[in-house]
Amino acid sequence: MKTPNYHDFYQKALIPIGLNDRMSLQESDAFYPGSPSTHWLIAVEGVQLSQPKIYFHWKVSIYPADCEGDFNWKKPYYCSPNMELIDQANAFASSLVASSKKDELSSVSLLEKIS
Repeated sequence: MKTPNYHDFYQKALIPIGLNDRMSLQESDAFYPGSPSTHWLIAVEGVQLSQPKIYFHWKVSIYPADCEGDFNWKKPYYCSPNMELIDQANAFASSLVASSKKDELSSVSLLEKIS
């Protein structure tokens, strides 16, 4: 697996995981039993395209993290499709931050929207 591009990794939020979202996390591939994951780390990540000039697309990722922001980059809870514009990724990340603060990150309507 290719190591992530942390040069173009922009953390947007570290938000405590609510009860509803915790139950959803426990049913996901990102869950580790006994893990200290207490927060969501929401980030915009640059994805370098394969071409002669350096050019990026952007994706929004959600990682379970501990209270200090430590997370496993190999097991995201969610990764969006690539977006051409960083502004589009930032706006989407902001909407995920708002949903996570309301403990609605795992809601059916949101999951349909982000899938």
